[in-house]
Amino acid sequence: MTTTKISLEASRDWLGKLVTNETFIYIIKRLLQALLTILLASALSFFIMKLAPGDYVDTLRQNPKISPERIDELKRQFGLDKPWHIQYGLWLWRILTNGDFGTSFVYQRSVASLLWERIPATLLLAIASLVVTWAIAIPLGIIAAVKQNRLADRVLQVISYTGQGFPSFITALLLLIFAQITTPLFPVGGKTSIDYDELTWFGKILDTGWHMILPTVALSVTSFAGLQRITRGELLDVLRQDYIQTARAKGLPENRVIYVHALRNAINPLITLLGFELASLLGGAFIAEFFFNWPGLGRLTLQAVTAKDQYLVLASLVMSAVLLSVGNLLADLMLKAADPRISLSSLN
Repeated sequence: MTTTKISLEASRDWLGKLVTNETFIYIIKRLLQALLTILLASALSFFIMKLAPGDYVDTLRQNPKISPERIDELKRQFGLDKPWHIQYGLWLWRILTNGDFGTSFVYQRSVASLLWERIPATLLLAIASLVVTWAIAIPLGIIAAVKQNRLADRVLQVISYTGQGFPSFITALLLLIFAQITTPLFPVGGKTSIDYDELTWFGKILDTGWHMILPTVALSVTSFAGLQRITRGELLDVLRQDYIQTARAKGLPENRVIYVHALRNAINPLITLLGFELASLLGGAFIAEFFFNWPGLGRLTLQAVTAKDQYLVLASLVMSAVLLSVGNLLADLMLKAADPRISLSSLN
């Protein structure tokens, strides 16, 4: 009995500390805000879709083989014969009660199954682009700041402005031309090769990575250029601070001054940008997915919008909003971990 009592008291203490913990409270608050945001975004998206003339079933009227009676039957089957607010309410109720996002009109499959097939591919591409962008932009931004107004800085500024001046679709087109010139060096279609199933596990990783090269570069160019300029600017601001001059006056090595004292403070605004960076990558992924035939969420959403597959469009938008909310939350938690002096309440 004594052991059980001690165990219960320890559990209560742990639970009490968890509930009153700043990070836990912040996460719960942000998740509740995300739920409200997702709800409003889905309602607004549904309303905007209904403003467009016609729906999926109306496009079938162009087929003379489909009778008007069959058209009416399909409208009743998909619930398109009801007012738009009733359609949205029923769709939302099915999600809350059964986790059912509806059935795709085009694919005649569960929307949830389609999303789970495509989300990993989009996340893989976005995370790979994020890693490449930061791995290249941060070191080059540091070099540009340290070599301010010298040849290296000017060359990097030209590269940065050039990269930002190219829209993603132009970059994708140029990469397609490059792939055609260098064929068969870089594949441009799909996520895997024809013989993918026959490869070993390591061979499958290499094959997927090989197919990811051009889409990842297409996504990374504009992001890399912007992040490099921001890194340069933030580091220059920190290097002008008095405590940096004091550290140099004490005779600390220049590398220690830059990488320990200056970069540690300059990195905080960059971590804040991480959530927005992930948001922009997920939003712009459909361009790379479209041009390189990458089987991701963005390409699926674009096809669903074209076909007026409303439940697939809504679920794709909701899933994108979820991914963006999670990305921003992770960025805030990383910022708190990097600098414990920051209060999470100040990040709202």
